Amino acid sequence: MENITLALAILLGGGFLSGRLCQLIRLPSVTGYICVGLLLGPSGFNLIPAAAVGEQLQHFIQLALMMISFGIGEHMEIARLRSAAKSLALIGIAEACGAFLMVSSGSLLVMKISGLTAVIPHAPAVALLLGTVSIATAPATVMHVIRENKAAGPLTTMLLAVIALDNGLAIMAFGVAMAVVNHLNAAGQGGMLAMISASILEIAGSLVIGIITGLVLDFINSHMSRKSDMLTGGLAILLLCGEAARLLNMSPLLAGMAAGFTVINREHRDTRLFRALNAFEPPIYVLFFTLAGVHLNLAALTTAGWLGLTYFFCRTIGKIGGAGVGALVSSAPLPVKRYLGLALTPQAGVAIGLIFLIGNNPASSAYAEFITQVVLAGVLLSEISGPIFANLALKLADELPVSPPAADKNHMAGASLSTVPAGVPLVPWTWPRLSHLEHPEGIVLFGVSHIATAAALARIAAIIAHFHQAYPLMLRVVPPAYQPDKNRRVDDQALVSAVQSEVQGMGSELYTIVKEDDDVAAGILGTARQSGAWAIVLGYSPLSVSQKICGKIIENAPCPTLIVKFGEVFHTERILVPIISLTGLDEIRIPLRAMAAVGRHKITLLLLMSSSDSDKDIKRAADGLEDWAAAEGLSAVTRCQVLATEARKDTVLTEAASHDLLIMAAPPPQALAQRLMFGSLYAAIAQGCEKTMITVYPASNL
Repeated sequence: MENITLALAILLGGGFLSGRLCQLIRLPSVTGYICVGLLLGPSGFNLIPAAAVGEQLQHFIQLALMMISFGIGEHMEIARLRSAAKSLALIGIAEACGAFLMVSSGSLLVMKISGLTAVIPHAPAVALLLGTVSIATAPATVMHVIRENKAAGPLTTMLLAVIALDNGLAIMAFGVAMAVVNHLNAAGQGGMLAMISASILEIAGSLVIGIITGLVLDFINSHMSRKSDMLTGGLAILLLCGEAARLLNMSPLLAGMAAGFTVINREHRDTRLFRALNAFEPPIYVLFFTLAGVHLNLAALTTAGWLGLTYFFCRTIGKIGGAGVGALVSSAPLPVKRYLGLALTPQAGVAIGLIFLIGNNPASSAYAEFITQVVLAGVLLSEISGPIFANLALKLADELPVSPPAADKNHMAGASLSTVPAGVPLVPWTWPRLSHLEHPEGIVLFGVSHIATAAALARIAAIIAHFHQAYPLMLRVVPPAYQPDKNRRVDDQALVSAVQSEVQGMGSELYTIVKEDDDVAAGILGTARQSGAWAIVLGYSPLSVSQKICGKIIENAPCPTLIVKFGEVFHTERILVPIISLTGLDEIRIPLRAMAAVGRHKITLLLLMSSSDSDKDIKRAADGLEDWAAAEGLSAVTRCQVLATEARKDTVLTEAASHDLLIMAAPPPQALAQRLMFGSLYAAIAQGCEKTMITVYPASNL
């Protein structure tokens, strides 16, 4: 096909349709991309001939490789990996070695048994390259499984870190392997020391190029505010990085990963470039994987069939066994020991990128097509089974959201302030234990009635109470003459036990009270007034009874009220505070200072401004944010961000994806006509955000 524009249209259109079809049948989209590429290529209808792939479309492959490697660097943030550095290093090295040894030895054995050594030049070199390619894992596939299932826990955390290290090791090992292959094909010219020195020089040079690129990207992005500028400048610099590495016979993949690593670990940590590139990735990735399918040659695949199966099974065994050994030696948590290897079986982008590099190297071109068929056969099998294995691992590790408990309509009727059907999974408390109070000053009141939200509400109340040198008080409002039956008593005991376990685990003391009152709101308000509460913490659900109760308390509360809308896993480490004016910070200062007092949280103050605002106004607003953070003693844990945006809701939801918790000041009261005319940013965010939100309402003036 001479018309390259038509070829791009066919690849994109076919990839899009096949990806959607695979999603309908619960398969990863990448499987559809590769399959449609196979149909469009020489082994299918030959609509995209091999010549077009090799000459005219090669540029898209190089672009995709740089974006993939740069994205890997994003997951190598030192601050996140430091706490588990020992386990991460041991597990990463063990599972990489396991895959490499199993695949390289298994491939060489199968080639000898099947007689392929007679037709394939340098069979040891082929086995070596297959072993290094097998180390790589598919970050995109695993991330999709985690996000789709909203998984969280020690296995999920370790899995993401190992994948980032995994692909870094794969790229470095690949550089060494290519140096060995070049040495073998040069008929042994030069000694082993020279070969090792050349490999080390290539790795070091690639890292230096990447680090310099990352510093340049960080400097330029710090002077940009528009995503379009970031995307254009960032792509230009990344492509220059890749070409520079290629011209100097370095590794473009390793350089791209080093660039991402540098950007994510800068002290001021600006991730806007990653987000800008995310918006540009989909069509490039579709082209990348469909072109990988075009490379599939069914005739050669028949020859490589047994070796492809060997590659898949040996890699799976090596990953599971190696990860298990590494986790055992490093004394990792039990779910990591048992199930991490299973979740590392998906393979796609980086592996495909490496086989493209094999084809571009003259020293390995004689057997590049054979290696391509073997790896792509393994990728097809792993992309069908890998997501299933990853999902199974997360399920067995009990890191998926809890199934809905059976509802009891009669249990504490009329008193439900929070109904979250799937429960609220909590990240275990890892901050220092709260100090014991000899003379507590007041209380922070929290109302509970449902075991699904009890522990999470208790954690919030304990944090706020610790700041005020007070103690958390759990209040349960029950009807007068409340006489629970046996089942209800068991439920009540479980509720108290869950709260007590959470608060005591934090190092605090729990006080409880049961108040009889037909009016839940009146019971909470009365207790708050009598005890001089510093704050009231309540859960929220969209049920009408909950709306009425919360509304009445907010209107009459003698102290600030925190309304918590739960979503996903409850954690407080990364906090997003979206505001549209600096005055919105006054109400949320206490919760932010309370969070910062119990551990080193990361707070993002996000001020939303209009895209028509001048740079001077934006700079003035940013200075105002920084001054406020300094005055509250939060500068060390706060990132101040001012965004000139055309879509406030979308901007907040985009930022929320990389945070654990949103804290917002209560919206000002609006009449019905105002809401209909002007809408509500708060309501739009609350409806569209899947993260936990805390809304802070001021004390009533009554």
